[in-house]
Amino acid sequence: MDTIMRSSMEVELDSPPAFEYGEKVRSRKMVRNDGTFAGKEIGDLLACKGDVGYVTSIGTYLQQFYIYGVEFLDSGYRVGMKRNELERFDDASPQTAS
Repeated sequence: MDTIMRSSMEVELDSPPAFEYGEKVRSRKMVRNDGTFAGKEIGDLLACKGDVGYVTSIGTYLQQFYIYGVEFLDSGYRVGMKRNELERFDDASPQTAS
């Protein structure tokens, strides 16, 4: 029997989503195409650390994690991201350095 390796024993789905639809968020990490973003090559940059966008969808992955669809303002890309890749955007806080 095959076993799926998970990156954490935590099951986020036991709690409500960390972000809400329409919430303004910022990328905490650089995100590259893993092959799931149509029209871009694997490895192409989709979001830079500090990019700002809005949560447009909330899905799940492996019955463990929430995946937040974030539409980034500058690029117009809608990228699926996990909770640890995002932070709430506070207009008063300085932008995260790239």
